[in-house]
Amino acid sequence: MKKSYLCIIYLLIAVGLTALYTSCGGSKAETLDEAQQGDAKNDTLVKVDTMKIPSGKYGDAIRYGRQLLLQTAYLIGPDGVNGHYTNNKMNCTNCHQDAGTKAYSLNLVTAFRHYPSYRAREGKVLSLAERINNCIMHPHLGRPLPLEGREMIGIMSYLKWLSDSSNVSKQTKGLKNVEVNFPDTAASPASGARLYIADCARCHGANGEGKMALNNVSYQYPPLWGPKAYQPGSSMHRIVKLAQWLVSNMPYDKATHDQPFLTSAEALDLAAFINDDQIHQRPYVKEFQYPNPEEKAIDYDRGPFKDPFTDKQHKYGPYKPIAEYWKGKGVEPTY
Repeated sequence: MKKSYLCIIYLLIAVGLTALYTSCGGSKAETLDEAQQGDAKNDTLVKVDTMKIPSGKYGDAIRYGRQLLLQTAYLIGPDGVNGHYTNNKMNCTNCHQDAGTKAYSLNLVTAFRHYPSYRAREGKVLSLAERINNCIMHPHLGRPLPLEGREMIGIMSYLKWLSDSSNVSKQTKGLKNVEVNFPDTAASPASGARLYIADCARCHGANGEGKMALNNVSYQYPPLWGPKAYQPGSSMHRIVKLAQWLVSNMPYDKATHDQPFLTSAEALDLAAFINDDQIHQRPYVKEFQYPNPEEKAIDYDRGPFKDPFTDKQHKYGPYKPIAEYWKGKGVEPTY
């Protein structure tokens, strides 16, 4: 009853304000936020030429790995033609757009170079194969790919080729998501509901259910919540992380990294609405991660924490006091 009541409140606010928002053109900034301006000059934007994938068996493995990112559900989803490893019908490219090559969209061009690497979420050093399976198991609700199997070898080959074929330097832009400015107030799910109705529901549905492709095998537009969406604890379930992705990529037909449609504050509000677990169902999770509380991302929403801030503030903000607290202790905050 509580969830239904809150949902009705949010939607009433959204419907009531949408007409005003649309007629006034919204609060879309004509200029970039300060945090977004730093990477807007993209003369060294990360680029990948897939026409240069080599021939031969190694090239075949690379191409298969790329197809796995583009057509995850078709190949290894619940009705996959090559196996059943993921348990929803989402594709890796829903988040890692253009098979991980799009700038400012959870870009994967240098992923092969970064592993093995320590991950605070798991509290241990992960191999690249473990990191790949982390995504298969959590956002995709699946089971691990066999390490020696064609799928794991394909994805690893594709990521290695991306790393080998890219000419990346310190000046290369787009390898990470655009940063967002933190407002002095908490992110507002109610304001996010207004934004969702105005800008997102046309693709992702009024209830966040997404839109299936005509083949019914995968999504044209993925679900944003519900039993087959990404899990709590996934990167996109963190409000700052999702907001960083949103400013460069959504709405897909209106936003680019150098011409964002949403301001930082709006992106945070929208992410807060999408990830509001009081009104939106998500897959059940038995256990949560970050075994070392002092290593938790500041927008991770489940304690215990090694700071004086509540679960609610970690989830919705305001984030500035949390970031400043950790900086005061000589620790660079993560999000």
